[in-house]
Amino acid sequence: MQSPVQLASTDFTMQSLLLVLQVLAHLGNDDFVEVITDVCVLVGAEDKDVCEGAISREGPILAHDLRNMVIPSHTSTLFCGTIFGLCDYPDITEYTVQFPSDKPANATRPARAEKRLFKLFISATSTSTFPTRREPSTSTVNYNCTKNICCRPYTSSDAPGNTSYPAGPFGNNKCDSPVDLEESMYKAIQSFASDAAFSIFTGDVVEGAVWLVNETEVTNDLNDAFSTRMPSYLHTVYGVVGNHDAAPVNSFPPADVETTISSQWVYDTLASDWTQWIGPTTAAAVKHYGAYSVKYPGGNLKLISFNTQLYYKENFWLYEKTMAPDPSGQLAWLVNELDAAESAGERVWLMGHMPMGASDAFHDGSSYFNQIIQRYEATIAACFYGHTHKDEFEIAYADNSSPSADTATMMSYIAPALTPTSGNPTFRVYSVDPVTFGILDFTVYIANMSSSTYQTNPTWEKYYSAKEAYGSLLSPAITDSAAELTPEFWHNVTTLFEKNDTAFQDYVARKTRGWDYSSCIGDCKTGEICQLRAAESQYNCVEITPGINFKRAKRSTSGAALHQQSTCGESVIGVMFSNFEGAVEAIGKAAEKLGSSFLDASVNSTLS
Repeated sequence: MQSPVQLASTDFTMQSLLLVLQVLAHLGNDDFVEVITDVCVLVGAEDKDVCEGAISREGPILAHDLRNMVIPSHTSTLFCGTIFGLCDYPDITEYTVQFPSDKPANATRPARAEKRLFKLFISATSTSTFPTRREPSTSTVNYNCTKNICCRPYTSSDAPGNTSYPAGPFGNNKCDSPVDLEESMYKAIQSFASDAAFSIFTGDVVEGAVWLVNETEVTNDLNDAFSTRMPSYLHTVYGVVGNHDAAPVNSFPPADVETTISSQWVYDTLASDWTQWIGPTTAAAVKHYGAYSVKYPGGNLKLISFNTQLYYKENFWLYEKTMAPDPSGQLAWLVNELDAAESAGERVWLMGHMPMGASDAFHDGSSYFNQIIQRYEATIAACFYGHTHKDEFEIAYADNSSPSADTATMMSYIAPALTPTSGNPTFRVYSVDPVTFGILDFTVYIANMSSSTYQTNPTWEKYYSAKEAYGSLLSPAITDSAAELTPEFWHNVTTLFEKNDTAFQDYVARKTRGWDYSSCIGDCKTGEICQLRAAESQYNCVEITPGINFKRAKRSTSGAALHQQSTCGESVIGVMFSNFEGAVEAIGKAAEKLGSSFLDASVNSTLS
């Protein structure tokens, strides 16, 4: 038997380090937070105030995980891989989703309509909360700071009047979206899509300075966005909950987890805010876990908004001793909603925040979700997500081992973001078949941050149309305005990318709306196309490299970073342990101040 410090110094295995952290967690949340904060500072993972703020919020949840964890186990291996990036993914735990009815033998997607089209828009936004309400000094706050998100007076030198790098009133690519930019987008939507039937908001109201946010700020931000600003410009909005829309960030405990760190207040706030659009009966369902189902009054369409954070690797509440295959029973609820829609002959749009094929999605949960997609492929017209802040898409296949146009079954449309940190601010307008509710085209609009007039009055303009950009390059060309963008269409676009590098590099540029990008060749290109063909996360070709933090680099648009999917809500923990040996040494130094309570503890060091 060895002390934790001896073990950490002599046995460089991640499972052994988890044992060390488990001993530390058993000393209590305060000691755990203190040591991990010191480690964060010692390894230089983030600025001291970021370490202190983030760990004070996330640390108690991680300590909860570790106290209840069996080491080694499926949970500990998954924790090691997804939180630290130091273990391979474990095999998926087999689980069969139960369906109340068999898939109809003749289930096919409905034929297109001959009626007039209507439009709606989808926008993924992240609105700055410094300040949530306008102040004259906002535009003079420093944008050239040392943190992931700037434009806050973190220090006196960042404050208005004291910086040589003042952010303008409409924001900077190192800052989240100011209110002026958000409202500028709404006005552009009114101009370009005045006949929009309704709007979809794909989550994340709250900004990226996650080490500072608390329940009061998040509540105010949600209320300001959904109950004040959006209703002033948009007549109907169907929303989803994002991983940033909680405090601590990413914190969404499943219903069966006992904790005093509840997120019920998030669901209650959203239920109240969304009542104006979905009605009180539907809003009451939001209070369970942030999900709801609502019938669009203008057609035979059901919209289902579900909480993807229940399958999100950074939601630390999910790392239970035995991980539930269906947290909070949401998958069972989703099956019942889809089965009812199928029986009623309705089409369905699924709306969530995190794309279920992204590297942020647990392989297990994504696999179970894909069973549902394949069962109800004829009922679901499309899926809509945000989260990555990039202009992307994902294709689901009946046979993931051999993706082809014939086996492509479902489309996931991933909307780019308003926030300037991801590129030029943007929104999408979708053309939709009014009977089948299939997507016929989408047009992306941007405000060019490089324009000389951006800081006085952003000019919103058309950037590209999917059908114009890609349909005309296919053989045969698909340019008919009434032709649906089917899963087959999008698979053929990925085949086009393989053969036509110019078309692929144009796609890469569009991911950030032409902002500060570089070419993507070789392994980057292979991985990118693989991701496009992976609506199930185990097939997205993102691999964990032991000892290396594999999340997307901050504000990076380089070719090497393009294939990494995570862009919001990452924990500083992963950064800390990207230098494994340095982190182990730092734990020993940081833990010495705890004295005998930690140094004299014994752990089992016989793990292989």
